[in-house]
Amino acid sequence: MKPAACIDFTIEIANEQSYLSLERRLLRRAVRSVLRTAGVRKARISVAVVDDATIARLNWRYLRHRGPADVLSFALGEDDGLEGEVIVGAQTALRAAPQYGWLPQDELLLYVIHGILHLVGHDDSSPALRAEMQKHETEVLKELGIKRR
Repeated sequence: MKPAACIDFTIEIANEQSYLSLERRLLRRAVRSVLRTAGVRKARISVAVVDDATIARLNWRYLRHRGPADVLSFALGEDDGLEGEVIVGAQTALRAAPQYGWLPQDELLLYVIHGILHLVGHDDSSPALRAEMQKHETEVLKELGIKRR
């Protein structure tokens, strides 16, 4: 009989903004879902929820893009499992959510899912890849009881 695979996830969430309330438990469930689906067995993931000024500063510093972003993700290593950081913009979620007819918390959750998908190897640099990534996002949202609009 084959032993069950050990899953070891450390998920840290830092709330560095005051614009949007967070459902940390739901954010952790989303991260775990993406990691499990991707076959990751060991991971240390940090999620930071920040304001426009912070994400704009990081966006410029690391990507040389001006202005705030919805999500930035950084793979930090894979020596002993996946290690990465996802930074999401709360104010961007607040602005974008009404366009899609859902709660800002759901928009923020989508950003977290998107960032983790990047960490596990997904790419959205072409229409076909973007559609595939959106399919995965929708599946995770559905698993969490959220319907993508």
